[in-house]
Amino acid sequence: MELSTIAKPYAQAIFEIAQQSNSVSGWSDFLASASSIMADKNTKTFIASPSKSKDQKFDSEKLVSMIPQEYADFRADLLEKHGIEASEFRTIKPSATYMAENTKADGAKALLDVAFAHPIKLIANALGVPPDWMLQMGKDNGVKVAALLGTAQHAINQVKAGVDILVVSGTEAGGHCGSVPTMVLIPEVHEAIQPYGDVPILAAGGIVTGKQMAAAMTMGAAGAWCGSVWLTTAESEVPPAIKEKMIAANSSQTIRSRSRTGKHSRQLVSAWTNAWEAKDAPEPLPLPLQPMVAEPALAKVTKLAESGHEGAKELSTYWVGQGVGLMNQSISAGDVVQDFKEDFINAYERLTNFIED
Repeated sequence: MELSTIAKPYAQAIFEIAQQSNSVSGWSDFLASASSIMADKNTKTFIASPSKSKDQKFDSEKLVSMIPQEYADFRADLLEKHGIEASEFRTIKPSATYMAENTKADGAKALLDVAFAHPIKLIANALGVPPDWMLQMGKDNGVKVAALLGTAQHAINQVKAGVDILVVSGTEAGGHCGSVPTMVLIPEVHEAIQPYGDVPILAAGGIVTGKQMAAAMTMGAAGAWCGSVWLTTAESEVPPAIKEKMIAANSSQTIRSRSRTGKHSRQLVSAWTNAWEAKDAPEPLPLPLQPMVAEPALAKVTKLAESGHEGAKELSTYWVGQGVGLMNQSISAGDVVQDFKEDFINAYERLTNFIED
């Protein structure tokens, strides 16, 4: 499973680059470079065990060599089309590989050490089954370990591993998400895990109101896990220009795009996402390559958008779920909680009235 998960996106990327090339020699050079990387001792070790040991490290120069020049040119052209000076982005820089560090076992462990140094009650793992040592850290410290997932089989795997809470995320969710809607996924997961244990389910994906939480709880959830609803609050760290776009957006103005991380993640539709969806655009690269293309450029876009640059405002995007269509004002986080409670009670009473009638 792990081998096929890693190999498939890279094989697909190579095939698509081959299709885009005008000559056999063009993409055979790329294939030779990729083969060199795959023959590397550290790469083989990583594939055999994706949770890297402290002795392994990414070779940033080799990662850079896997990104064809057209990707750097594409992002630079896109920014320049919107009035942003972008000559710096015609070169992929090794420093852009920083996101890869946390895939190392010691990198992840260091982050958890910081978390467990505080009086936390819950910690969540978002990519696959939590490692045994993370589950043990939770037990040793009296901290519940949750796991985010998007399919029934993933839920079964998590329950077997011993997680305490399942965060079952439908396709409406912001950020990385699957393709199954929340209303289908919640009851499917609830039914699927019963032979293995009735682990509490928190419903996620597009839930921004109390009535939605109530609906999820009738389908087997014990509560809701909300992310997007906090993005437009007064306390949110989201830049004001992005908040304005979210408040103005409807539920159709998000997209599951690979343009940012190489994996499907739901975010606001913008000139950036539209450009990568165009027929003449290069196919987004798999992790960790696509973030090396996207993140440096989007960091500059976000900064300029905050200064009022109109072109940057058009390009700016941020991860958010389809519930954004119901997020129509900026209020405090406390008011969000109060609204949730009142909305939940109203929904409960409405359902009760149906039964009594």
